Amino acid sequence: MELRAGSRLKSAVCDTEVIAVKAPSEDIDIRCGGVPMLEPSDTDTEKTSPVEGAANGTQMGKRYVDSDESIELLCTKPGEGSLGIGDTLLSIKESKPLPASD
Repeated sequence: MELRAGSRLKSAVCDTEVIAVKAPSEDIDIRCGGVPMLEPSDTDTEKTSPVEGAANGTQMGKRYVDSDESIELLCTKPGEGSLGIGDTLLSIKESKPLPASD
């Protein structure tokens, strides 16, 4: 799937929805719960359970990134499935500390 900043995706296995904040220029296999994510316009399919190992859930308002931060997804609706690229799970992006104001 070709992903651009601003693209919206929804999970095929749970309620998770995301917006791409940062995306690489090549095609990418974005998954939630171990199943490829869908365009929001795709008709709802029968939801199943996330696959084992990909059911840690997503948190609303959190940003998810890969190890080199070449992709960043903002969770707009939480769900049971974990976000990943292929079989590699994404992690929550750590917030940067604010500078001290003395």
